[in-house]
Amino acid sequence: MRLLFKVKNRIWGLTLFFVCLIACKNGVVKEKVAFKASAGNVQLPYYKDATFTPYWFAAQSSEIEDFHRIPDFSLVNQLGDTISQDTFDDKIYITDFFFTSCPGICLKMTSNMLELQERFANDPEVLLLSHSVTPSLDTVPVLKKYADKYGILPNKWHLVTGDRSQIYDLGRSHYFVENNMGIPKDSTDFLHTENFLLIDKQKHIRGIYNGLNKASLAQLIADIKVLKTE
Repeated sequence: MRLLFKVKNRIWGLTLFFVCLIACKNGVVKEKVAFKASAGNVQLPYYKDATFTPYWFAAQSSEIEDFHRIPDFSLVNQLGDTISQDTFDDKIYITDFFFTSCPGICLKMTSNMLELQERFANDPEVLLLSHSVTPSLDTVPVLKKYADKYGILPNKWHLVTGDRSQIYDLGRSHYFVENNMGIPKDSTDFLHTENFLLIDKQKHIRGIYNGLNKASLAQLIADIKVLKTE
């Protein structure tokens, strides 16, 4: 009787093992199929508002023409040059919002932007754009000093200052960079965010990333490579 019980247990154990093995194999196959489908999609999603709900379009879709784009602007960089959307004509760019006297997250964001600068230093298709959220303090000489201090390449990475209302409107109403948790804000409220945005050659938002997080930075780098294949 004891021997029969052991045999039954062994059969049940083997049965359970093979059921689990099959289930695991099916799970792996599903993951591979999902990854293959994702990898086969040569387009990144598009975004149009603060919810960052992804939208997908077929290549050459007419719907993309009317989709949200970053409007034109006129700001001044660390060299005193006027920077506008013409500067980013036929360019992919990564943008953020910072201020030179920030004692906290901006230093980490600058460090991660420097990593992007190094990674794409020899790639003329990719530029960087950082907006000062304290433009009255971050004058051209101040931005130039900051750029020199951190080795920022002037033709690769533009640090811009200018009209405060224009910068804040760009950040909140067009880039949607600020996680305000549903709290309404106006131009008198300080804009502070760690987010990086990926903008394509047609001025569409194609990704949002935590500028403090290395894994998020790695995803941004990977997404730039995908965007370059579109």
